[in-house]
Amino acid sequence: MTGSHFSLAQLFADGLPAPAPRWTGFAKYNFIGGHNAPERIPSEGLAAAAGAALRREGASLALYHANGPQGLLALREVVASKLGARGIKADADEVLITSGSGQGIDLVNRLFLNRGDSIIIEEFTYAGALTKLARLGVKAIGAPLDSEGLEIEPLARILANLKREGVTPKFIYTIPTIQNPTGSILPRQRREALLALSREYGVLLFEDECYADLTFEEGAPSALYALDKSRVVHIGSFSKTLSPALRLGYIVAEWEVLSRLIALKRETDSGTGAIDQMAAAEYLGRNFDAHVKGLTGALRDKLATMEEAVAREFGSAVEMWRPKGGIFLWLKFPDGFDVRRLQGPAEKRGIVFNPGPEWAAAGEAAKSYMRLCFAYPSEEEIREGVAALAEVSFAETGIPQLSANIGRAGRSL
Repeated sequence: MTGSHFSLAQLFADGLPAPAPRWTGFAKYNFIGGHNAPERIPSEGLAAAAGAALRREGASLALYHANGPQGLLALREVVASKLGARGIKADADEVLITSGSGQGIDLVNRLFLNRGDSIIIEEFTYAGALTKLARLGVKAIGAPLDSEGLEIEPLARILANLKREGVTPKFIYTIPTIQNPTGSILPRQRREALLALSREYGVLLFEDECYADLTFEEGAPSALYALDKSRVVHIGSFSKTLSPALRLGYIVAEWEVLSRLIALKRETDSGTGAIDQMAAAEYLGRNFDAHVKGLTGALRDKLATMEEAVAREFGSAVEMWRPKGGIFLWLKFPDGFDVRRLQGPAEKRGIVFNPGPEWAAAGEAAKSYMRLCFAYPSEEEIREGVAALAEVSFAETGIPQLSANIGRAGRSL
């Protein structure tokens, strides 16, 4: 078009996401996303760490990839050290620093997936992974979960059925330690069975451990990568343990895979932010264990507050999947209930949450589920926000009829 009718929108490419709305700030009761606990961000420690690192290594900022294309050596050494707690014996050369775990997922997808490929994912899983797979035109097959994570027998049946159809999935994407959104931890026996299926069917395991540092009890089984690194690509993140705004993640893999991922990353960007890496390495190299201990303690307290609030305000109207760590509470409303009906009215009350269909392989089948993040709001905000959400739910659906031992219609019980 020419003249006054010219519109840039007519030039947009196909297949774009819907336009973003103008941002008007965070909701008062913010239960969405992977935000962290603001009171546990070590601002002073990070400031001191950044200053020390810059005074010592600031001249390196004159270079792209100052410490090589895999990222800052000091931070890769921190990753290798902390992975020891997950049973992984890796050195810094097995680590690639990424701009958050999201970039790690993009790189692994780019390396292994072609349009039309099939993979297996958990029936409830990270929404970002689902979005990336849909954009790539990949068929994602959901495998059932229970309170302990991925169910092995149904997974075996899925693999057997695919084999009969002549299909070998490129990989199984799994979050075995603090599953997102359910918060489960896959037991050791199931991990070994999962690896056995990987060997039997020739399927790679793509292990996402973004929340594995945030377990509420000690003794989580070793990572899949620790049990058989020849069949596993492992990713993790500092977004949940330190700060989501720093955008620092990592991939751990054997060199045959890692060398390709490094090449892909160099094609994608000019390196992950150096100052972020310097500050994180300087701070976490001295404080990782103490910082994580304090953070998990705060998160455990907030979870208890949210569980109490949900039980008080919703009673038996919802089922809670009780997490063993992390920052999310996964809720199940009665069958037929569509939590998306609550989104608009809740937002008007300053409440935002993640509806289940965004976190499920079979989206519509999860319409009665809801994910609430308890890390960011204060305990007071959790109590107030859950109570307000129950009021919205009753006004829109008549559920819950009972709240705080009081009938919603006003009849004391």
